[in-house]
Amino acid sequence: MFSCSSKVATSGGEWTPKRAEQWVKGGTWKNGLKLDVYPDVDAVAFAKQYQANKAIWDEAFAYMRDHDLAALPNGSSKIDGDQLTLSVTEPTSKEFDKTQWESHKKYIDLQYIVRGKEKMGVEALPKLTVTDPYNDTKDVAHYSGSTGKYYVAEPGTFYLFFPENGHRPSIKVEGYDVVKKVVFKIRVAGT
Repeated sequence: MFSCSSKVATSGGEWTPKRAEQWVKGGTWKNGLKLDVYPDVDAVAFAKQYQANKAIWDEAFAYMRDHDLAALPNGSSKIDGDQLTLSVTEPTSKEFDKTQWESHKKYIDLQYIVRGKEKMGVEALPKLTVTDPYNDTKDVAHYSGSTGKYYVAEPGTFYLFFPENGHRPSIKVEGYDVVKKVVFKIRVAGT
C-alpha cells in the first residue's frame, strides 16, 4: 500500500493520493528501468517531485537502467552537478542499536541494495524526536524514536526518502555482514 501526503497541484488537476498511486503503479516514470519502488513510497511526494524535476529523475533512472551497478567502484561522483550525485559503498551493516534515524532537506535519497540485504526503517518526522538538529552543511538531522515501519531491502527494489520522511538505513540482516549499496542524492525541487 502506498502512503501519501496532502494534495499537490499538477498540470491536469491535483495529485490526490489515488491519482498519485495510479501514476506510481502505471510505471511510465521508469522509462525501461526493471526495478520497483518499495510499496509504501509516499506516492504524492514522488509524483510531485518527479513532475517538478523530471529531467533529473529521468537521468537517475536511466543511469540505474544503463549501468551495471554491481560493477561500479566504491566512491562518490556527480552525475549532474549538484542536482544528482551518486555514492557507491560496501559498508559493514550495523546492529540496530548502532543506527539512527535521519532526514535531509535539500536532497531526496534513492537507496538501492545492489548485493546482499539490509534492513531500513521509515517514519514520519513528527513521530520522531530530534537528537542532532539539522546541519545545513551536511544536509542531515538525526532523531530518536521507537516507531517506524521496517523493510528488508534487497536487489530488485529501491527506496525513496523525501524530506518529510525519517529513515533508518544500514541495519544488519542476519547472514549479510557487507552489502553493496548505491545512494543517489536527487535535489529537492525548488531548493
